[in-house]
Amino acid sequence: MAERPFVYRFSKDLRLDDHAGLAAAASRGPVVPLLVIDRTTTARMTASPRRAQFFCAAVGALAAELEERGSPLLVRRGEPEHVLPSLAKQIGASGAAWSAAYDAEALARDRRAASALEERGYEAIIVHDAPVVAPEESAAAHSAGGSGYRAFAPYFDAWAKVPVPSHEHPLLLRFWRADAHSEGLPAPEEFGATANGAAAGAAHARRRFERFLREDASQYAVAATSPSDDRTAHLSVDLSFGTIAARSVARAVRERLDDPFALSEERLSLRLLLRALAHRDFFLQLAWFYPATQNEPLQEKMRGFAWERSHPLLDTWRAGKTGFPLVDAGIRQLHATGWMHPHVRAVAASWLCFDLGIDWRVGLAEWDHRLIEDDQALATGNWQWIAGVGADMAQYPRIYNPERQRRRYDPDGSYIRRWIPELHDVPLGAWRGMPSNSPQLALGLYAADAYPAAAIDHGAAARAFLRRYREFSRQLP
Repeated sequence: MAERPFVYRFSKDLRLDDHAGLAAAASRGPVVPLLVIDRTTTARMTASPRRAQFFCAAVGALAAELEERGSPLLVRRGEPEHVLPSLAKQIGASGAAWSAAYDAEALARDRRAASALEERGYEAIIVHDAPVVAPEESAAAHSAGGSGYRAFAPYFDAWAKVPVPSHEHPLLLRFWRADAHSEGLPAPEEFGATANGAAAGAAHARRRFERFLREDASQYAVAATSPSDDRTAHLSVDLSFGTIAARSVARAVRERLDDPFALSEERLSLRLLLRALAHRDFFLQLAWFYPATQNEPLQEKMRGFAWERSHPLLDTWRAGKTGFPLVDAGIRQLHATGWMHPHVRAVAASWLCFDLGIDWRVGLAEWDHRLIEDDQALATGNWQWIAGVGADMAQYPRIYNPERQRRRYDPDGSYIRRWIPELHDVPLGAWRGMPSNSPQLALGLYAADAYPAAAIDHGAAARAFLRRYREFSRQLP
């Protein structure tokens, strides 16, 4: 009996190396590579022009790499539950595989596609490719059963003990050149964006990570909390689109840790980098086992808390004009680049949730329009963590003091001056909160481009929020 091909649907896994999904498809037969542009993909790319640009460039790089292997990337527009069975019938495939998604909407879409295939007699395989450790593997060590972890510390203990699997050897993958019509590759204009010539794809991601590991990884511990230090890994976008495998990153870091000549400073940085990867996996497994958290807090007790949906100062936060330099610098970096330093993200999100009392979902939606990365489950987990309604089980929310954070993590003001030109020539001693005790900037107060005074009294706002939080908590059964 002639061998039948097997369809692999690419989504947020735009590479060929160390690919769990491709390996599973190739075990069934020669692979027919497919990209489906559905309503969800169109909405996600339309939401952020920079995201659309990166996605289209990464898809183009993947298509070129497949052509070198003698197989074109088939492109279809439509819903997976319709496209996959239709293509399987057309080319005589025995089934289809794809990488698991972790947000609630995509999980439901995966179930519909799998059912549509199986009802027609085709095999459907959904593979965990995005995390280092698949949710079921970490859950197997959970004393409460296979429902996943709700706290990070025990999860990290289990995660660190699981061997990192490898799906290397892309040259051994067999592809099938299907006799089937393909629509055109996606272009930024399709999503309301303009082409900008951005470089993306697996080769770029690998080079960037190798350079980081070679030159900057030893300083990661400092860079992770110092916003002026640009030596963080900058992997969030590539991990979210799968142009690099989180497993490959974790294995490379663990191998460096095994080097007996590694200095203690480097070991600390590498351990922190592994912890960051574990944190990403932690939020992915939370979304997998608790899909309702896409829209509702993980902490059931906080689902009735009355967050605000609007505030007179909400637009000042969106514009980066709150009068708190570290918050504003982060927002302006996000506007300019589609990325924000990880620690500054926490400070800026805290100001929105606690100084203004704004619902974390408002901030999540705002940043979704600005960020290049496309990882809804991770974004939801992080926003809930900051807002004190998610996996951080502290008794009270962790409220960041933006001025204290600025003085500690950007003491010379270099990060802030980079993103806030109004403060470039203002002496550091004249900034609000410095020893001058000035309630606002001492210089340039009335210039047209002056930096604004603080929009709110942080201490009073934080205390008011905590009073409301305590009153709500006391009413709980």
